[in-house]
Amino acid sequence: MADPAAGMDPKELETAFSLFAVASEQLTEAYSELQRQVESLTRQLEIANGNLRRELEQKAALSRRLSLLLAHLPAGVVEIDGEGRVIALNPAARRMLTPLKEGELFQQFAATHLQRDEASDSWLNPCETGQLRLGVLYSDMPEETHRIVLVQDLTESWNLQQDLDRHKRLAAMGEMAAGLAHQLRTPLATALLYSAHLTKPELGDVDRRRFAEKTLARLRHLESLIQNMLRFVRGQTLEQEGFDLVACVRDALQTMQPLLEGAGLKLVTLLPADAIEVVANRKELQGVVLNLLDNAMHATPSGGTITVSVAVLESEARVVVADTGAGMSDAVQERLFEPFFTTRKEGTGLGLAIVQNLMLQFGGQVAMVSAPGQGSEFTLRLPLASAASKV
Repeated sequence: MADPAAGMDPKELETAFSLFAVASEQLTEAYSELQRQVESLTRQLEIANGNLRRELEQKAALSRRLSLLLAHLPAGVVEIDGEGRVIALNPAARRMLTPLKEGELFQQFAATHLQRDEASDSWLNPCETGQLRLGVLYSDMPEETHRIVLVQDLTESWNLQQDLDRHKRLAAMGEMAAGLAHQLRTPLATALLYSAHLTKPELGDVDRRRFAEKTLARLRHLESLIQNMLRFVRGQTLEQEGFDLVACVRDALQTMQPLLEGAGLKLVTLLPADAIEVVANRKELQGVVLNLLDNAMHATPSGGTITVSVAVLESEARVVVADTGAGMSDAVQERLFEPFFTTRKEGTGLGLAIVQNLMLQFGGQVAMVSAPGQGSEFTLRLPLASAASKV
């Protein structure tokens, strides 16, 4: 049998071998590249598997932490499905929502066992240990039909709030009592002074009747003050009416004049002849002026002067009480209107706080200018009756 290669051209054979060698080299390179890719993919897969394992471990650790957190969380957590049935609840929820269990309809349980308190926007759950006051909040889970119900025990905070409100009311009553005592001091002192005159045997009948009428007027003023303070305690606003500010200030001056004379002080009054109509509570405004006069009397040594003026300026009524007393430092002025702050040993620290509160209620303001050794000046600013009626 003839050899097939014997009839082939050596050049063609050489070319064939060359092509085979090139193809073999290409196959070798392709195999090497494939092997490198396999190794790379293997490494990537190992990395991915490692990352996946770490993620699974992290999620497992997170799940354990969340389970531990839910187990010790003081707030209740309830998971309900799309039908409203309880799937799971943590120990705090079991305690607060006794006897709720898995599989129950949450809304049906709430309607049966919980009572709505509209005033505090909370729920009441009577249980063996006592009535619990609960806050209930619903939260939807994103991209799921399940919902989370968050339950918070508000019982202790509610009790603390009630105690705080009770203490505030007691503090307000104490402050009101102190304020009432401060308001009563000046007219009571005047009434006692008039009563002392009545005991003098040499006093004539005309003077005796005059002092008796003044004493009765001061006692009626005391009764009016008590009634107004009681209205404060009951939460009622002061009744306001139009009246003559000049006459109101003149009545306050008549009340204080005997005390000022007894303290050796000179009283200078600058009151207009015409009436100045304002809208406020007349008795309380008279008490405001008495407060300022009483403070001026205690701040001014014997021989000093107290000046009281009433005028209309810039469409408002102004009452100015100025003294030639010791004056006040900047530190004292900053705290002067604070409740219970006082520089007098026998003071309550409520006089000027009451003055400020009343002036605000009347739509006015109180301002003060003072300097050590130069006396003090207090200015009451009130809208005129015509301006107040437009507001």
